[in-house]
Amino acid sequence: MTEKHSFQKYLNLADARLGTTVISVTDDWFAEANRMLAPTDAVWKEGVFDDNGKWMDGWESRRKRFEGFDFAVIRLGVRGVIKGVEIDTSYFTGNYPPSASLEACFCEHGDPDDQSQWQEILAAVDLQGDSQHFHAIDCDQPWTHLRFNIFPDGGIARLRVYGSPYHDWASQDPEQLLDLASALNGGRALACSDEHFGQMRNILNPDRGVNMGDGWETARRRTPGFDWVIVALGHEGEISRVLIDTLHFKGNYPDSCSIQGAYVKGGTDAQIETQSLFWQELLPSQKLQMHCEQEFIKELNNIGPITHVRLNIFPDGGVSRMRLFGLITNKNKG
Repeated sequence: MTEKHSFQKYLNLADARLGTTVISVTDDWFAEANRMLAPTDAVWKEGVFDDNGKWMDGWESRRKRFEGFDFAVIRLGVRGVIKGVEIDTSYFTGNYPPSASLEACFCEHGDPDDQSQWQEILAAVDLQGDSQHFHAIDCDQPWTHLRFNIFPDGGIARLRVYGSPYHDWASQDPEQLLDLASALNGGRALACSDEHFGQMRNILNPDRGVNMGDGWETARRRTPGFDWVIVALGHEGEISRVLIDTLHFKGNYPDSCSIQGAYVKGGTDAQIETQSLFWQELLPSQKLQMHCEQEFIKELNNIGPITHVRLNIFPDGGVSRMRLFGLITNKNKG
């Protein structure tokens, strides 16, 4: 899948796997609201009905016969700064909402109540049936809860809310070892040579992969060269331990891998891609094995604080997860 918008390189904060859940909903008669938070794409089940009607993969409310609109209140599994939203109406044709909006609030403790202050972060936008709708959001505040409004009723297949997890780095213990590449710590995949079978951002997901589709996998290479992915760390740091996980990849794991790293002061994603050609070698080429997690500590070179890495796989194949453990640094303040 080709990335359509830059904000899609961020973590989907509305992913149920992160603990995100619907805590209240006005109506979900036809299809339970939590379905729209599923990490997989929506599916169509021809001829499948339940007691309330046609089974749909998403959230669907009843036809409204009075004034008002439907909404769902969502508790994010991890508080975060929102960069963009995807509203997906796949397979909803004669039953999609004409429009939708999104509000957010921040609760230091617990869930919103009648005194909570909601802020509109996406004004009402028009929707079409069986379509994906992408909208960038320009707001630097962190949020803990969302209120997703649909006007007046209908069905939404998926709601994806892309953003960066909020982490108070100023209060972070500098002696605590962290996975600085983890999406939960703000790591994000910027660019890759190919992601034919699996998306590059998957290698930064929490937990181990559930199947091959939950990793990054390239097409079979038929020309000289190798495949690669560039990752921005959530915070600058010095890496002391690397884990490369090839879980589920058996006949299609890379023969070997290496990692380059650099402290990048600025530049666009495209410029960083070019710069990566000359980055220092953090992990020299290492043989990989199928369907297992491999740890590298003594093999690492000490290249000092870094902000970005490039994972190179030779010549192609699939990787489930990459973990880069290290201590945060503050080189930019020195």
